[in-house]
Amino acid sequence: MLNTTLAARGIAVAPHSLAAQSALAILRSGGNAIEAMVAAAATIAVVYPHMNGLGGDGFWLIVPKHGEPLAIDASGPAGSLATLERYRGQASIPLRGAAAALTVAGTVGGWQEALAVSAGLGGSTPLPALLADAIHYASAGIPVTRSQHAATAAKLAQLQDIPGFADTYLCHSEGRYRVPEAGSLFRQPRLAQTLQRLSDCGLDDFYRGSLGDSIAADLQQLGAPVTRADLAAYRAKRVKPLALEHGSGTVYNLPPPTQGVVSQLILGIAEQAGLADTAVDSAAYVHTLVEATKLAFKVRDAYITDPAHMKVDPQAFLAPDFLREQAALIDPRQAQRWGEDKGPGDTVWMGVIDSDGLAVSFIQSIYHEFGSGVVLSDSGLVWQNRGASFSLDPEHLLALQPGKQPFHTLNPAAARLHDGRSMVYGTMGGDGQPQTQAAVFTRYAVFNQPLQQAVSAPRWLLGRTWGDSSVSLKLESRFDPQRVEQLAALGHDVEVLEAFSETMGHAGAAVQLPNGTFEGAYDPRGNGAAAGF
Repeated sequence: MLNTTLAARGIAVAPHSLAAQSALAILRSGGNAIEAMVAAAATIAVVYPHMNGLGGDGFWLIVPKHGEPLAIDASGPAGSLATLERYRGQASIPLRGAAAALTVAGTVGGWQEALAVSAGLGGSTPLPALLADAIHYASAGIPVTRSQHAATAAKLAQLQDIPGFADTYLCHSEGRYRVPEAGSLFRQPRLAQTLQRLSDCGLDDFYRGSLGDSIAADLQQLGAPVTRADLAAYRAKRVKPLALEHGSGTVYNLPPPTQGVVSQLILGIAEQAGLADTAVDSAAYVHTLVEATKLAFKVRDAYITDPAHMKVDPQAFLAPDFLREQAALIDPRQAQRWGEDKGPGDTVWMGVIDSDGLAVSFIQSIYHEFGSGVVLSDSGLVWQNRGASFSLDPEHLLALQPGKQPFHTLNPAAARLHDGRSMVYGTMGGDGQPQTQAAVFTRYAVFNQPLQQAVSAPRWLLGRTWGDSSVSLKLESRFDPQRVEQLAALGHDVEVLEAFSETMGHAGAAVQLPNGTFEGAYDPRGNGAAAGF
């Protein structure tokens, strides 16, 4: 049994222990939660390269002890050459290769904007200190995780012939490439040089300096539709979080183009449908949350896109009357029919809370495992394929257009509970993100489960997963068989997975209690840790 991690002066949670330790080192040295998160973000980009990287996107939710929360949208738009005409004759945007590398990478811009927020709060940790761990791990090497080994093996056929992939992520011996074994030493010397360059020249160099020149030249040579001007024009932007008034407190999440409102809708609809009257982890509990998920996904698919193209204020979906109307559509005795969804996404979520109560919920991603698979020859950056979520139908809500932001499953969450607790939580996992958030939040905040139990307990996932076309309700085998039978009897298309399935994502949570102490929980499905002091 895993116990909740306790701390007195600060806490950091990450899906890889080295990233949590990087954050903790900054907290110990007097840095704030934002600075600690930049250090963790840089390290996780090195030690979990199949899940995220500098060539991806990110989102920040920053919640001070007092005052209004702030969010940062660090997602990049479609390149200026990413036109419908460019993809004419194709049914959809390719998932891999240069044609999939069609959006600007916003991650580093997000770090830059977050550090500007930090400076306004008195943060003064120098950038070289924040990037030092990441540079070391990229240069000296890190042990390959089982997660990286499995992802590389599973996607080898798709990725091995894409420019730069084999030389970067595979071992070369006896005249052939092979998947690196778990535990073997993995070095990324070009990425180390790129991080050192950012350390020396500043984060702006990624977009408007010599590093930006190099990135643009490599993208052009590969035939990707992102230009030098696209990089130079990019800046992450501060946005206002969405707020849900819940019985347990106020729940915050990111506005579009993320599906943050979906995570809040699930909680709001389920509360109105009487979730608190069920027994935690019972068939009725899971059924209520799954049915709320279906309703929330319908709203998402009808309305959520680049905010510049939206016709409805997403905050309106969190109004009590709308939540009650949606809850009335749930039949406690029968599952609704269900079909397609948005599918998987590879991502990392991390959380940090410092001694002043400044809390950060953060997520960064390259979308699918290894993103587009394209690795830039000079910088060693793997570029995301987030633009594959665009549609080539000009009438579609998510129609491709130069400068348009793609839809994002990414959504870091936070909450201020009525009893004075402050909570940050989240997970990787595409469509699984809002579902797992609902499980973790309600188990902890509504049903008072210990924080680690709320994360470790068996989970479910409605919809498709990596390499799987089924849209079944997937349950980990640790659910009581009677619960599985009860859910099937309610009309759910049930599929049972292994006891601790990575399909369910790598979740985590961090909490500051009213007395100023901290709790942290990490996911045993990953390589993570909750580190405090």
